[in-house]
Amino acid sequence: MLSRISLPALRIFEAVARRGSHKAAAAELNLSQSAISHAIKSLEQSMNVQLLEKAGRNVRLTVSGEVFMRHVIAAFDELRRGFDMVATRQGKRVLRLHSAPSIAYAWLAPRLPQFLAAHPGIEVRLSAGADYSRFTTDDFDADIVYGPVHAPGVVAIPLVSETVTPLCSPEIASRINAPRDLLECNLILSDNKQVRWPHWFDANGLNPALNHTLRFDRSFLALAVAADGLGVALESTLLASRELASGRLVAPLAGKSVDITYVGHTLVYPRETRQGSLLKIFSGWLATELALPG
Repeated sequence: MLSRISLPALRIFEAVARRGSHKAAAAELNLSQSAISHAIKSLEQSMNVQLLEKAGRNVRLTVSGEVFMRHVIAAFDELRRGFDMVATRQGKRVLRLHSAPSIAYAWLAPRLPQFLAAHPGIEVRLSAGADYSRFTTDDFDADIVYGPVHAPGVVAIPLVSETVTPLCSPEIASRINAPRDLLECNLILSDNKQVRWPHWFDANGLNPALNHTLRFDRSFLALAVAADGLGVALESTLLASRELASGRLVAPLAGKSVDITYVGHTLVYPRETRQGSLLKIFSGWLATELALPG
């Protein structure tokens, strides 16, 4: 059956199904509506199944069409990945990174210009998300994960030890001289963190009820509002390096309290990879950058 189905016909079907309209698909593909209709009719005849049905002035997928559409999308995604891999081998080397959102936004992305300047000919594609890449598809070459590593069959390189301490604006810091002073402050809560306020207070001999009006699921959001003077965040000085360097955030209890240190992030990539030399360059650069102050 595949010998009777053309790639252009599949492309037309995908566009019509996605846009829900012969007219919209014709405009997108720069074809006439009659050419669109003919291609869909020919495809349905070749498969001996109805893929689309009328819905007023538009069209919609039949049950069979929905099943087929899922496979068409997957096939085009595979073609695009294959094209990218082959095409980029002729020019720039491409490093496709996935990363936990906060370290991607607060630490990695601002430093990528230095990496690119030091390594011309490499293109970096960065995607951030809370989900972990399991490398079951060919979407990413490496992942910087926060927390435990779940993917099987990978190389896992723990990154730098991070210090977690209360951080706030200089104005709020002027009122904080001891851990107990935090009981009078608005504490910014960060969900999805390995180290939270109860852990820090316990390490400093306190067990208070938390006074808070703000709660976030991403560290970079907590750091942003803390820098704006809306409270005190308990966050990593690594993620806050830019704000600390600029003076927008300070650590009021540095040297006056027990801080918590831990390794929160890990560089992960498949044991079997065609990007070994590129990953060696990137992991070496990471190690150098993380050893620098801030």
